[in-house]
Amino acid sequence: MAADPISQFQIKKIATLGEIGGVEIAFTNSAAFMIAAVLFTAGGLVLATAGRSLVPGRVQSVAEVTYEFVADMVKSATGDEGMRKFFPLVFTLFSFILVLNMFGMIPGMFTVTSHIVITAVLALLVFFIVIGVGLYKHGFKFFRLFVPSGIPIVIMPLIMLIEVMSFLSRPISHSVRLFANMLAGHITLKVFASFIIMLGGLGAVGWVGAILPLGLTTALIALEFLVAFLQAYVFAILTCIYLNDALHPGH
Repeated sequence: MAADPISQFQIKKIATLGEIGGVEIAFTNSAAFMIAAVLFTAGGLVLATAGRSLVPGRVQSVAEVTYEFVADMVKSATGDEGMRKFFPLVFTLFSFILVLNMFGMIPGMFTVTSHIVITAVLALLVFFIVIGVGLYKHGFKFFRLFVPSGIPIVIMPLIMLIEVMSFLSRPISHSVRLFANMLAGHITLKVFASFIIMLGGLGAVGWVGAILPLGLTTALIALEFLVAFLQAYVFAILTCIYLNDALHPGH
């Protein structure tokens, strides 16, 4: 393992696919893990539904629990209308991000969600879907989202400016939250793990001193698994909240 805690996030080229306008198009480890996440999720769902039974097995139980969890989340945030229209989108985002986060917890594997370019694309996807749905469903009345009711006319321009800025900043907060948590957590794990190796190389005294970073690393691993799930959940629930604004733009 490299001593540099940042080296684990390096994108590496696996194969060159060609060039477009003088720019090299390459197949990277990031793309490979995203494809693996899609195949893993799709394969798991196919396996879970292929042998459906009244008494579910382990794979079917995981699929059913995940389905119910996301369905309850979408329905509580967007209502029945949002559940019918947007469950596939939210379920796909939640499953994709969760699997990528969990892949990153396996030693030697790559954490795709630690790169802002990936999380930003996902956040922008949600952002433009919200705008598209809002305009399609409500037309220009969608912009009532920026005009809260019950606000005195004197301060209305200021409130509208704040609302617009808040809306435009959604992709930033949506993407940075996931990226920053995964990046910081993995860097912290790598740093504490390197302390164990360094102290262990000092002999018996170092082994005793390595007990503390070993305990902290174990606790951090457990915490990172929790964070990996929570960040997928937070991304999904924020998506639901934003979609609800598209369905019901009035305050």
